[in-house]
This record gives sequence, C-alpha cells and structure tokens, in this order.
Amino acid sequence: MGIVRTTFLIGADGKILKVYPKVSVKGHVDEILSDIKTLEKK
Repeated sequence: MGIVRTTFLIGADGKILKVYPKVSVKGHVDEILSDIKTLEKK
C-alpha cells in the first residue's frame, strides 16, 4: 500500500469544480493549470 493522493479544484464561491482521484505527482500540475485556464475562459 502506498500514498493515495486526491486533488480538489475549488472555485471562488467555495464549490468543488473538479476532483482528481488517485493522482500522480508527475505532470499533475500541468493538468490542473490547463483546467484552470479553461475554466477562466468561461
């Protein structure tokens, strides 16, 4: 058994916008930044 990481993307209103279950550290920040940029365009 190892570490299981979960990341939550939370909006300015405090609501959860996206859940990233079982993430790996490598490349994860790029995925989050891409999603944030996409959400900012809306």
